[in-house]
Amino acid sequence: MAHSIKAVLFDKDGTLLDFDATWAKPQEQAAVFAANGDELLAKRLLVAGGMDTETRKTTAGSLFAAGNALEIAQAFLNEGAPHDLELLTSELDRIFLEGMQKARLLPGLETSLRQLHDAGFILGVASSDSEGSIAAFLNTTRVAALFSFIAGYDSGHGHKPGPGMVEGFARANQIPVHQIAVAGDNTHDLGMAENAGAGLKIGVLSGTGTAADLSPLADLILESCADLSDQVLVRP
Repeated sequence: MAHSIKAVLFDKDGTLLDFDATWAKPQEQAAVFAANGDELLAKRLLVAGGMDTETRKTTAGSLFAAGNALEIAQAFLNEGAPHDLELLTSELDRIFLEGMQKARLLPGLETSLRQLHDAGFILGVASSDSEGSIAAFLNTTRVAALFSFIAGYDSGHGHKPGPGMVEGFARANQIPVHQIAVAGDNTHDLGMAENAGAGLKIGVLSGTGTAADLSPLADLILESCADLSDQVLVRP
């Protein structure tokens, strides 16, 4: 199959980005804002979002792991956050965007991405974060020039696990979806790939998803996308 794959569409959080090292603080800031400083309510909002407040780690499949700012804001309101939905969504987007100023690539990712790019693969990012946050992340980690496409929840392609982001990537680069590999750490990512008819579905264990979560949906499971270049190039 490798000879037919021409492009790779990556999820961001947990796939390119070191999830817990990057996201714990912005999630806590979001909860404090949403709770107007009420510590008990903020803790309840963090739990509703999917954070273990003792370990500061995010649960696979939770809102923080796979949801967008609008979905997280709505969940916060459902838990009693005293805000307007539009205002809260806008503020969460701002907090999450600021969090990208200190984002970290997962170990070994820069080398792998450059190898893929230099080998002629077209690279893109599809995230449940905003388009602005994706761009900030790529600029912060100095790999923006390697990517020809980014899609966030607000880019007009719909939300995961719908097929729109994969289809948008295909249109933007004039390639069929069966020549696209999708890599992600979450079932939403692989569901998106399946729904779009992507040629290769790659689950990675570097984020919130587990092998048990991802294996039923993936063609290939990797510890990290740091291993991706060789795997894609030599896969029979």
